[in-house]
Amino acid sequence: MEINLIGILLIVLLIIVVIALIRRFQENARPSDRRRAVQSCNRRSHSSESTSVEPDQRCDCPAGPPGPRGEPGINGATGQDGEPGQQGEPGEPGTIAFADFFALMPGDNSATVAVGGDVQFPQDGVNSGDGLIDGLTATTFQLANIGVYEVHFQVSVSEAGQLLLTLNGADIPSSVAGRATGTSQIVGSSLIQTTTVNSILTVRNPAGNSTALTITPLAGGTRAVSAHLMIKQIA
Repeated sequence: MEINLIGILLIVLLIIVVIALIRRFQENARPSDRRRAVQSCNRRSHSSESTSVEPDQRCDCPAGPPGPRGEPGINGATGQDGEPGQQGEPGEPGTIAFADFFALMPGDNSATVAVGGDVQFPQDGVNSGDGLIDGLTATTFQLANIGVYEVHFQVSVSEAGQLLLTLNGADIPSSVAGRATGTSQIVGSSLIQTTTVNSILTVRNPAGNSTALTITPLAGGTRAVSAHLMIKQIA
């Protein structure tokens, strides 16, 4: 009985071993699902390169790890210039040349200024130093450039009267300044336009008036009082 029991056990053990070997052989002979998918994907990918398989018919192979970052590309060509912007607002007019001429009373303008005569401004004040506005005499002032000039004058006089600017001997009607009574100065400001080079400017007691003008010395105090002619070329 013992011999028969041992034989039966050996037979059962042999059967178990045979079954295990058969299963191992079957597993080795048949690829796993993942291996079959990868092999199928490889076959289809190779086939699509040679037979132009449609993208939706290709196998979705598992993605591999990202590759290394590539080198930066070269810079592209410079683009075209944009449209010009709008023009800005004009700036303030500049000054091309300037000069100040003055008189001090007493001393200057000791004689009255006759009707049709010109006021003296014999002394040079601050100027641009280029000679473009020049005092030729005590009463005549040369404007070298053709252009637009800003002219200011102020003179203390003892009588009621008027003063105006002349350009090349002709009165400039828009420049007339005067006073009827009192002790105020005669003050005038004008813009004038020259049309010839080296034009001559004066400050005149206009013809047709009845009174010679006394340029007041020591007006309002004990100091010599000034009269000024200031000229600026602005265009």
